[in-house]
Amino acid sequence: MEQFIVSARKYRPDTFGSLIGQENIARTLKNSIIRGQLAHAYLFCGPRGVGKTTTARIFAKSINCLNPGPDMEPCGKCESCLSFAEGRSYCIHELDAASNNSVDDIRNLTDMVRIPPQVGKYSVYIIDEVHMLSSAAFNAFLKTLEEPPAHAIFILATTEKHKILPTILSRCQTFDFNRISVPDIVHNLEDIASKEGISIDSGSLHVIAVKADGAMRDALTIFDQIVAFCGKEIRYEDVIRDLNVLDYEYYFKIVDNSLAGDYMSSLLLLDEILSKGFNALYFVSGLSSHLRDLLVCRNSQGSALLSLPPTLIERYREQAAKCSVQFLFSSLNITMGCEAGYRQSGNQRLLIEFALMRMAEKALPQEKSAPLQTASQQTPPQQAAPPQAEPRQPEATPSIQEPRQAAPTAKLPGLSLKSLISKAEQQETSGISDDSTPQVDEPLTFESMMNAWQTLAGRERTSGRSSLATAMLHHSPGIDIGSSVLTFFVSNSAQQEWIREKAVSRMEAAMRKELGNSKVKIDVQIYESPRGQKEAVPYMPEDKAKFMVAKHPELGELVKDLELDVK
Repeated sequence: MEQFIVSARKYRPDTFGSLIGQENIARTLKNSIIRGQLAHAYLFCGPRGVGKTTTARIFAKSINCLNPGPDMEPCGKCESCLSFAEGRSYCIHELDAASNNSVDDIRNLTDMVRIPPQVGKYSVYIIDEVHMLSSAAFNAFLKTLEEPPAHAIFILATTEKHKILPTILSRCQTFDFNRISVPDIVHNLEDIASKEGISIDSGSLHVIAVKADGAMRDALTIFDQIVAFCGKEIRYEDVIRDLNVLDYEYYFKIVDNSLAGDYMSSLLLLDEILSKGFNALYFVSGLSSHLRDLLVCRNSQGSALLSLPPTLIERYREQAAKCSVQFLFSSLNITMGCEAGYRQSGNQRLLIEFALMRMAEKALPQEKSAPLQTASQQTPPQQAAPPQAEPRQPEATPSIQEPRQAAPTAKLPGLSLKSLISKAEQQETSGISDDSTPQVDEPLTFESMMNAWQTLAGRERTSGRSSLATAMLHHSPGIDIGSSVLTFFVSNSAQQEWIREKAVSRMEAAMRKELGNSKVKIDVQIYESPRGQKEAVPYMPEDKAKFMVAKHPELGELVKDLELDVK
């Protein structure tokens, strides 16, 4: 049985002309060979599977080829080319930095660099995955990389350029490799399929190319997997089943159902997709991409942005013609929001189902949703009309407005903090707001006063006055609606005295503002127990000391023996 060689190795490019998707890099390297302007160090960086190591091998073969072609392509027949192809070349060395990343490995490399080449002009050292070198190894490599012998050329390859030390980057000519486009991957797969005698349609090739994500090596690996599954006759249905790829047909049906307002059919399709084992997040992401492609297809020039076979592009255009731009924008906004909140959702399936329902709702005719829209759009202006007219009322009362106009001009230099505080207190007591408009007292209810009291306690706690907030919620306040008085019950006289002196004015102002009533007052009283006795709860330090002495007689004896003064 003939030994099988994977396509990624069997059809690996061996000349600059056979490189795929890196024409600018191939041209630059060939010109440097033709003009004899070879650098001593190169850095090839880019994603996986785009040809970094392959290009390094072709470049090394070309500069050592004894009989290069007119465009400096390696001949493949001389001793240098044959020895490299057979793996016995002593001029081209490949090292894996992932497994040789220590200082000792770099020291061995520097010893090798001193040895001149046996065949050819240059000793080429290809170091793959160079970002895996340790910091000490990088520093040990610096001097050799900057001033190597005349016959030594280094080619460093990496997928993570940001991990390379700046001192290394400054010593190398850097080439950034691009991802290979979907048309280039499809064209290369078509050539390989024809050489292998494999029948495959363009839709299957596009699925493979998109799955490869710009990496030719990945595309060839997927291609071998499909051939192993299907044989010489490859069908589109077998490809999407083997690769577990969701068919475009589902997305077309979802959009058609949404346009018809049939959300139930979309929910049944979602259930079918999930029952086949597809990831729900993958479905939402694919639906977003489908909507994006539809939006792009509405413009005749946008087809160039699609990586799809021509037959499928035509179908996208047909469906895009049925969709309005507003529907596509709204649906795309819905799916993107669903995708963003998917991981944080407690019921992920319901989140996706609700997104499909909203898509169907967005496609409903305008007449059906008009009553809801007009009701929601007309109500705010009617409610907002009186406030817009209120600011103009003070203009008709110059006696109130004149002092406010003169304050910021003539009296601004003489303003003081005391005057501002006294003015604010006068406004609070008189019931006149900052805009000099007389307030209309709102009617008081038991519920509104209790809610305002709890809100004020929360604000006090947020402001750092947690002890006051605790005292406010320790006893339920007494409320007298007729006299607009709220009784604040405290535990002892010290607490009563402190609150009356420090906090009651601020609390009254806050309650008046919250309730919209300037007559609200707060009366601070000591809480009486149900048996008619005062609840003696110690609050101040001296009260606590007296309480402890009265409760424990032995403590009182100790105070007498030590002649302590408990105040």
